[in-house]
Amino acid sequence: MIGMELQNGSLCMLSDETSRSISPENLTGEKGGGARAKIGEGIASDKAAKLGEGWKVNPFVRAEPGQTLVLADIRESGCIRQMWFTPTGDWRSLILRIYWDNSPVPSVECPIGDFFGCGWGKFCQISSLAVCVNPGSGFNCYWPMPFRSRALITIENRDDYPSNIYYQINYSIMETPENAAYFHAQFRRVNPQPYKEVYTIADGITGKGHYVGTALFWGANTNLWWGEGEIKFYLDGDTEYPTICGTGTEDYFGGSYDFMNRETHEYQEFTTPYSGLPQVIRPRGGYESQQRFSMYRWHITDPIHFKEDLRVTIQALGWRTDRGYLPLQPPLLSGTSRNRRNICLPCRMRNICGYTEPFAKNAPLTSCQRGVSLFSQSFRVISTTVSSSSGRGKLWPPKVKKDLLGKATAFQGTVTWISEPSISSRAFSILSALMSRATALMHSSKIWA
Repeated sequence: MIGMELQNGSLCMLSDETSRSISPENLTGEKGGGARAKIGEGIASDKAAKLGEGWKVNPFVRAEPGQTLVLADIRESGCIRQMWFTPTGDWRSLILRIYWDNSPVPSVECPIGDFFGCGWGKFCQISSLAVCVNPGSGFNCYWPMPFRSRALITIENRDDYPSNIYYQINYSIMETPENAAYFHAQFRRVNPQPYKEVYTIADGITGKGHYVGTALFWGANTNLWWGEGEIKFYLDGDTEYPTICGTGTEDYFGGSYDFMNRETHEYQEFTTPYSGLPQVIRPRGGYESQQRFSMYRWHITDPIHFKEDLRVTIQALGWRTDRGYLPLQPPLLSGTSRNRRNICLPCRMRNICGYTEPFAKNAPLTSCQRGVSLFSQSFRVISTTVSSSSGRGKLWPPKVKKDLLGKATAFQGTVTWISEPSISSRAFSILSALMSRATALMHSSKIWA
């Protein structure tokens, strides 16, 4: 376990691990394989022409519109220690995916900006133990990510413009402990939240694991306080009542009393090792008329352990002018991560689980029956093969990729780990039902291009 613990005390202990690093200057991570790009082959050959080989000839890769690039394909046992990215273009349109041990579906599937806590598409400095975002757009991830035979990392560009991606993935070649769980991250989004319904952060998770973090991006569409909602963790058979229940949104994220600075009576940003409110986007008049908030909470010292199943929800709750509670309908975005024995559907199939509106790109503006402006667009046909725990496989119909791109949207991301890349038969049943529901929604609402 040396090096897999987030503790400085292990730094003085020697181990048999071997350090490797993948970047555009060493695409395979092989020993002695760095800085070998030749003039005429590297993407910056013109800049390095007078200096020659070894002088920053290939410092980045370029993802063309609609292209998916393989950033790393490691085919041995090991652990990813740190990842650094700085991508150009629209962060929401760059989809980061990570596959463990030849799994046909990703354990991480999330827009790159949301994965690193920048859900509003703007730079947001974060100084935490698990994620750091540094000037000008340095995305750093320090979650340990063990694997047993293979780690495949890709990025898809869904934008209409090319994206230059600078990156470095640092990892160790090592024998992975038997009890080491796989890292998973999930992205969800809803706009608006249905009235008087709780928002589901994670559901359908079965097996053994622990929940290690949440990143939430919230759009406030009311003038009064919006964060009275409680977060609830339903563990190991809980149904109506949760085992763990918070007391308010700002309480869960480590703050109190509306995140308010008592001297200025304004929201006070903060970023700490385990929790933070690193970004408050304030109205500037004109088109930017609503407040936006970014929050995170890492369960590094207090992971939420579960042995059978896990469900996580949060209430969208604010204040009325008479000081009574007011159910809100904000746009919400979420992602979850955990370690467990069976892959849960949310971490694999993104927000198809729990909410039937997947994310996607720009499209013609229409309106639904609630009068909410929605964006949709024609989507590429994507077929995904997934295997159940009993070994059966199924080729699913095209996965619908649709995004509700209302600007007044709150996003929430969570981080957990799971200890085995397989989809349970129960998850298959859930997916089948949701696919049918999504298809019916597609035809009834007529919001699909």
